[in-house]
Amino acid sequence: MVSGQNELSIRLADLTGPDAWAASRLVEAYLTHTELEKAAHLGGSGVGTALSARYRAELDDPARAYENAQAYLADLAGAPIGVVIVQHTATAYELKRVWVDPTARGHRVGSALIDAALSRQDLPTRLTVWDWRDDAIRLYGRRGFVPVASWEDRPRLLCMERARPSTATGTPPGS
Repeated sequence: MVSGQNELSIRLADLTGPDAWAASRLVEAYLTHTELEKAAHLGGSGVGTALSARYRAELDDPARAYENAQAYLADLAGAPIGVVIVQHTATAYELKRVWVDPTARGHRVGSALIDAALSRQDLPTRLTVWDWRDDAIRLYGRRGFVPVASWEDRPRLLCMERARPSTATGTPPGS
């Protein structure tokens, strides 16, 4: 848990209970914002249309959608204002749906969410980020993520990875 003068706390979410609605709402804001950005940066229609069925499944039943994941929620002054999903595979963790409500930005909420997600890291951690999201790319870089060969076929989607920390120090090699 992280605390500060703005009453910021980061916690594991209970997606089978009281946190499902907050996580769903925050992920929906992330997905809606991302779809609008993609329309602006990649062209195409879809602005103002409903989210796809795949995305709706995440929103309608986050516990099921993220059953192999952990969700962290950020609360500021008691209100949920940020989320990150950490998907676990046999070989890596993947950060997904990193989102901070725009009204709460500038309070280091994104940094705190990512730090919490990385706190139990015993495998490499990877993520994808759209190449126009300069602030996010800088934030990930400050947390030890570096661009790597793409595993994605979507243009302009940057793949980044943070190496597994060394067992002696808990920090990434070369930090």
